[in-house]
Amino acid sequence: MTGVGPSQPAGGLPRGVRLGVDVGDVRVGLARSDLDGMIATPVETLERATAVERVVQEAREATAHAIMVGLPRSLSGAEGAAAAKARDFATELATRLAAEPVEVEVRLVDERLTTVSAHRALHTSGRKGRKHRQVVDQVAAVMILQQALDTERATGRRAGEQVEVGAAGASGQGTQEEA
Repeated sequence: MTGVGPSQPAGGLPRGVRLGVDVGDVRVGLARSDLDGMIATPVETLERATAVERVVQEAREATAHAIMVGLPRSLSGAEGAAAAKARDFATELATRLAAEPVEVEVRLVDERLTTVSAHRALHTSGRKGRKHRQVVDQVAAVMILQQALDTERATGRRAGEQVEVGAAGASGQGTQEEA
C-alpha cells in the first residue's frame, strides 16, 4: 500500500475515533477509542431511556467513524432476548444517525462473556461487588471496543456486522465481517 498517511493507517481503515456500547435493560456503557484505534477507554454509564441520544451526541462531538454495539450470544452462538434488545438498540441508533450530517457505521460485535469478565476484573481490582453496577457497563463497553480494535488491527477490516438502514427504515441484518 502506498501513500499511507495520517488519515489512512497501515491497516487500511481510516484514522478516527470508534465508540463501544454495552446495552443493558437499565444502563448502557459507553467507551471510546483514540484517533488511531489503539486503546479503548471508558466514557460514562447512561440511562437506557436516553442512551441513543447521548451516543449520537458523543459520536458527533468525537467525529466517530464507527460505533461497536455488543451483541450478547450464548456460548453456542445462539441469540436470545438480550441479543434481540442489542439489535433493536443498534437499529434505533443507526436510524437516528442516518439523520445526522456525518457518516457513522453502526456494527454489532460478538460480546460473549464481557459482562462476566468485567465483573471479574472489577472484583480482582478490589472494587466491592455493590459498587460494580456503577461502572460494570463502562468496563464491558471498553472490552467490546478493545476486542473490535484488536480485530481491526489484525484483519485490516471493521469488526462485526454492519447495521444497515434501508429506504423503509433500519434493518438489523447486515453483512458479517467478523474474523
